[in-house]
Amino acid sequence: MNKRMIKDGVYQAACILIGLLLMFPVIYAVSVSFMTPGEILVKDLRFFPGTAGYLENYHIVFTQTRVFRFMFNSFVVAFVSSAVRIVTASMAAFSFAFFDYRGKHFLFYLVVGSMIIPADVLVVQNYFTTAEFGLINTYMGMMVIFLVSAMNIFVMRQNFLSYSKSLREAALMDGCGNFKFYSRILMPSNMPLITTVFISSFVGTWNTYLWPLLVTNVNEMRTAQVAVTMLNINEGSSYGPGAVMAAAVVILIPSVLVFLIFQKRIVGGIMVGAVKG
Repeated sequence: MNKRMIKDGVYQAACILIGLLLMFPVIYAVSVSFMTPGEILVKDLRFFPGTAGYLENYHIVFTQTRVFRFMFNSFVVAFVSSAVRIVTASMAAFSFAFFDYRGKHFLFYLVVGSMIIPADVLVVQNYFTTAEFGLINTYMGMMVIFLVSAMNIFVMRQNFLSYSKSLREAALMDGCGNFKFYSRILMPSNMPLITTVFISSFVGTWNTYLWPLLVTNVNEMRTAQVAVTMLNINEGSSYGPGAVMAAAVVILIPSVLVFLIFQKRIVGGIMVGAVKG
């Protein structure tokens, strides 16, 4: 019993240590956001602010930038993209899991194969395509590449395969059409997985930087991640790393809240396939 307790204690201590190491950049960013420029720009590395209650960096963020507008843009892009991604991924997965038609396996292999293509390879072509459709400086232009995810299609298809096809056949015999079976039986019974897909998609899209930077060139359409870099030089004036860190902390809050509120659902969604299998 004592050996087991010691083993558990060592394991928990190791997990805490690894967690602190992973969280150190975030903790240090929060600390720097409360430092004065003189405390940051020194030769010796400082981990804690020397001036208690220094909030000038946050004052700069909320008064010198349109941070709420930027966060609103990020929310629209992340929320709508995640919602549409659930629809496209679930419908494609429903087709791959429950229907038999010529070329189904080829199409599925094509979807899986697209996962190995680095996203950066397609950035230039995606930009030209978006520009040709006149979607520069629009929400649709920022969202278009996030509306479909091969990974989400694969995950949902694998989960749908755990359902017996006789369940759908019985539903059809009772007068339940394909769309009704999809919307009233399949989707409600997979809410943990759907929640996980939505949250992971939301956080990933919220934190994206390169694509919104490329397809927007006016401040009104900038997203939160792009706005952080604007604090480095704003109308010829440099606000310093303290203001940048303060903006990063403010923008990080929604992602942290999402994980804290829905962490149980995320774990449940990850484990749902294993439980059914």
